[in-house]
Amino acid sequence: MTLKNKIGLLDLTMLVISFVIGMGIFRTPVNVAAASPTSFIFFISWIAGGLVAFCGALTYAEIGSRLPVTGGYYKVISYAYHPSVAFAINCIILVSNAASSAAVALVGSEYITGVIFPASNDAGYLKIPAHAEQVRIIQISIAIASIVIFYGINMMGLRLSAKAQTVLTIIKISLILLLVAPLFFVNGESTGSMVTTVHNQTLIEYVKAFGIGLVAVSFTYGGYQQTINLGADVDKPNRNIPRGIFMGIFVIVTLYLLINYAYVKVIGFENLKTSKNIAAIMASSVFGTNAERILSVLLFLGVLAYINGQLLSNPRVMYAMSDDKLLPGFLQKKNSKGALTWAVTFFAALAILGVFWAKEFDAILSFTIFLDSFGMALSAGSIFILRKRTANLDGSGIYRMKWYPLLPVIFILSYIFVAISIAADSFKTALTGVAVFSVFLVVYFTVYKKQIKQVD
Repeated sequence: MTLKNKIGLLDLTMLVISFVIGMGIFRTPVNVAAASPTSFIFFISWIAGGLVAFCGALTYAEIGSRLPVTGGYYKVISYAYHPSVAFAINCIILVSNAASSAAVALVGSEYITGVIFPASNDAGYLKIPAHAEQVRIIQISIAIASIVIFYGINMMGLRLSAKAQTVLTIIKISLILLLVAPLFFVNGESTGSMVTTVHNQTLIEYVKAFGIGLVAVSFTYGGYQQTINLGADVDKPNRNIPRGIFMGIFVIVTLYLLINYAYVKVIGFENLKTSKNIAAIMASSVFGTNAERILSVLLFLGVLAYINGQLLSNPRVMYAMSDDKLLPGFLQKKNSKGALTWAVTFFAALAILGVFWAKEFDAILSFTIFLDSFGMALSAGSIFILRKRTANLDGSGIYRMKWYPLLPVIFILSYIFVAISIAADSFKTALTGVAVFSVFLVVYFTVYKKQIKQVD
């Protein structure tokens, strides 16, 4: 790949931010607050999540520096453990990411439909079946168009899609700063309160509440690990991957702590537990009656950033699995612009199909949160193996984290704790995750045996 098609430090940093900051930060604080008996537990959950994210960022920075390859999230698990484990985890993540792209596209279309067609916001208008069906068709069309537009941008080359991502991510950061603005611009007393009701709970109940809250927090912080999928596409990866991940996580943690403080200060902790559309509540503090329309446009642009980021990352995992002959070879093909033609097309098609079944996908794939915890723990744990197998790279300019092995150990234990918390809260979800993982293992060994027979 020529230098003009490589990703620079700024674009990579913006990609890290866009992989992490999705729609979650505008929704999950309600779940974390509902699970937290006090505001202290609420803030501790977000601070702990930020510290874990920093541990993970530095761990993945070294992993990406030692193994800068396309589809790194698949490759590192395959290299350190076994291809079957990497195949099973990444297949589930691919389907899950396509489904989440579809769901997010639909959410964005709901926001922007109300701006383009104000009548669709009228509950009476939607009670008429013909009108409700018309609005649904418009929303589905907008969701599909969003995917198709960024499919086209990705087909025009990595550099252009990365630049588009940078612009959209700057808009997304501006949105969060906009929602923090009430802390500085609202006159008089805030509408909320930091005071919380004192609960007489045991230490075990507090730990359980912290664990449930940390589940939502961890996955609101998650996503930066996808950066290592772009390893071979980054200019000077040994230097820029660590810097991009670290700077991106620093910005994310700062923004998350700021906005959560703003939520509690303006809305109030007890009110936050049951509030809906918290972003709209915050925006109304600044813009009043115009808040909904302005916020809808900004949230829609944030949705586009998420879709583009998924189209950038996931096809590279397909490329890596195709390279190991676990997926068809044509998924490695690139056009003259360097775009992964068939891999991008396949992922975009999967996301478009998901638009029609987004709600069903969301229900079926809830177990991916459980499996993703193990994927994070396993991929981060590969650093212990990589350090031994790539010891020859030491002193060659690659990134080596400080406080090793403490940081990866903290990160791994945190995600094991999250997995245990999920299993304790919903054993059926964890069991479903294990069952689906086992199915993909069977698929792997079936494909592998066919390859051996063909060779013989």
